Amino acid sequence: MSKLLIIAAGGTGGHMFPAQALAEAMLAKGWRVKLSTDERGARYTGGFPDAVEVTQVQSSTFARGGLQAKFAVPKRIWSGVKAARAQMQADRPAVVVGFGGYPAIPAMGAATWLRLPRMIHEQNGVLGRVNQLFARRVNKVACGTWPTKLPWLVKGEHAGNPVRAAVLERAGAPYIPPGDYPISFLVMGGSQGARILSDVVPAALAQLPEPIRKNLRVGHQARAEDIKRVEFAYAKAGISADVEPFFSDVPDRLAECQLVITRSGASTVADVSVVGRPAIFVPLAAAIRDEQTANARALVEAGAAILMTEAEFTPGALCAEVTKLLNAPERTTEMSEVAVQCSTPDATERLVSLVENLAEEPTK
Repeated sequence: MSKLLIIAAGGTGGHMFPAQALAEAMLAKGWRVKLSTDERGARYTGGFPDAVEVTQVQSSTFARGGLQAKFAVPKRIWSGVKAARAQMQADRPAVVVGFGGYPAIPAMGAATWLRLPRMIHEQNGVLGRVNQLFARRVNKVACGTWPTKLPWLVKGEHAGNPVRAAVLERAGAPYIPPGDYPISFLVMGGSQGARILSDVVPAALAQLPEPIRKNLRVGHQARAEDIKRVEFAYAKAGISADVEPFFSDVPDRLAECQLVITRSGASTVADVSVVGRPAIFVPLAAAIRDEQTANARALVEAGAAILMTEAEFTPGALCAEVTKLLNAPERTTEMSEVAVQCSTPDATERLVSLVENLAEEPTK
């Protein structure tokens, strides 16, 4: 029977996109792949190949619910760990890889209990809570953002953040700088959307001169409850806009756009750099570990992107930044080229290599 890889991942795009990329690659290598998650995480598995068996185990987090729910967390997690352990004993994996998120706890806990070859992949420049828990208990720590802040004496390996095949197909796509012709902007607020982008971006673009506004074509990802007011704001400004709660064709939109205005989640930063597009990043201020600032750092320091904190992100300030970029096509072209230079399009291959090597190494 072919070797089995168990992937443990949570229920957000940041965890699931790189997990999906690894799953696709390992299937192509002839491995069997199972995804271990909980009921919530299972709702985000639509993009995984049909060949990936999705197994659900109980997990929980202290971050949600009232006092009674918090008291139940340890029991639910322990139940999930025991269930995952039983599954692994019945069908022993060669390697277990955790991508973070509390739904990953049971499988990673069970793999530690059974002393199986195991690894975590951290997408952000700062370890998430679950990956912090297991960083000292795994054989390998693969880092998507480099450098990543790690616990004392824990060594990481720069793997990069795997991107979907549809993104790789557009790696380094030719860039057309802004000019006196249709100009495309892509506005994205992460998997949950972002109210601040809906508040600020339409108001900022409305301040641009009319000759520029008539050339703009904006794709704006907004939360469902914000769509109508965002559409109205763009229409009032005479700007052509496609406002949706989710874009299934992000790779196409990235390849066609002149500027991206977005949160700086790890997967988004990876997509932007692989395709190679100038970006204005607005890190999520509420992130406890400020990981989105860390994610954007390499591109910002290299000159491929501009970082605006939420405090700085006002219509006037954004309009000023956009105006500078529209008036400097040489700069945006250079930003596009530098972004590609900062990318790791072979991130999936690096992860595959780590998995294959780990399958042959003694465990600890």
